[in-house]
Amino acid sequence: MASVPSVAMQRALFDEEHDLFRHTWRAFVENEIVPNHETWEHDGIVPRELFLAAGELGFLAMAVPEAYGGAGVDDFRYNLIMSEEIQRAGVVGSGVGITLHNDVCLPYFLELTDDDQKQRWLPGIVSGELITAVAMTEPGIGSDLASMRTSAKLDGDTYLVNGSKTFITNGINADVVITAVKTDPTQKHKGMSLMVLERGMPGFERGRNLEKVGLHAQDTAELFFTDVPVPRANLLGGVEGQGFVHLVANLPQERLSLAMSAVAGARAALDWTLAYTKERQAFGQPVASFQNSRFWLAEMHTEITIAETFMDTCVLALNEGQLTAEEAAMAKWWSTELQKKVVDRCVQLHGGYGYMVEYPIARAYVDARIQTIYGGTTEIMKEIIGRSLGA
Repeated sequence: MASVPSVAMQRALFDEEHDLFRHTWRAFVENEIVPNHETWEHDGIVPRELFLAAGELGFLAMAVPEAYGGAGVDDFRYNLIMSEEIQRAGVVGSGVGITLHNDVCLPYFLELTDDDQKQRWLPGIVSGELITAVAMTEPGIGSDLASMRTSAKLDGDTYLVNGSKTFITNGINADVVITAVKTDPTQKHKGMSLMVLERGMPGFERGRNLEKVGLHAQDTAELFFTDVPVPRANLLGGVEGQGFVHLVANLPQERLSLAMSAVAGARAALDWTLAYTKERQAFGQPVASFQNSRFWLAEMHTEITIAETFMDTCVLALNEGQLTAEEAAMAKWWSTELQKKVVDRCVQLHGGYGYMVEYPIARAYVDARIQTIYGGTTEIMKEIIGRSLGA
């Protein structure tokens, strides 16, 4: 079985075990997600059973040590394969929650928890019984996390958390939410801490499932906290005031995950469009045979291949613990802007049919728009890179 789509150049990134994993994961996507995607898009949420099914087959939190029920496989190439297959199948909204669970939330539970916390949370994260989310963004602050107002005041061995968060992926389904709070409101970055809020805590309420332009099957919610009692044992990292440091340490992996999704999405869009334009006739010949079409297809194929090459390098760097914040920022902004450009051109090459939601390219168009915004906007990514240059 091929490791990559037919139009892509051969990549040396994957070995036989990765190919076998791709085969198994692709079958899961096609059997469990694709037939239900329309329903979930309409419902605005995937059922919790999807996480349980994925957990049963070992697709969740693979890096968790065997002692806590995981596979003990810390290899981000498997995460890359999962993103590529979700995009290839055109079911991004239904798959984003699993990607967030594996790529974004898991590192916090692996790296910032003590033994007791690991015993409490990791087995459920692996099995899918505990769905994860991370809550950073608040109404009105955007990327300015230091301005957050959600507070946590210690009262004996319990914090009382007050505030709100918005745009939280997995916000409705989540059982354990990594929440950024201010434990010292007199400080900006140094006053931030991370703690886990759990389903059922008094005063922890979920607002509406937000209606978005795309990614309709992904539950995205507002969260509200009113004197939520959070045990001191739910503080991540052991000490207060290190929340911003922890966020900064984990953001490169999150941004690489988004970049991987973007490149895979661009490749999928090109594959669909290449197949369509070879078959679709205009003025007595295939749309792909016109010089303008060929040039556009050639440009997209070239740029996507270049992006894949850089992406593969970044994945290997992450595996070795060497991916820098600047490299992740470069991957994130370049790949997401590329995806946006590619899907726009692919819609154009589909003509009127590209505007019909029954075609995957139309859904890809609206699903891709958020990519240059969440996880850090393109402008923030460029700022990170520019500062690293001393500019």
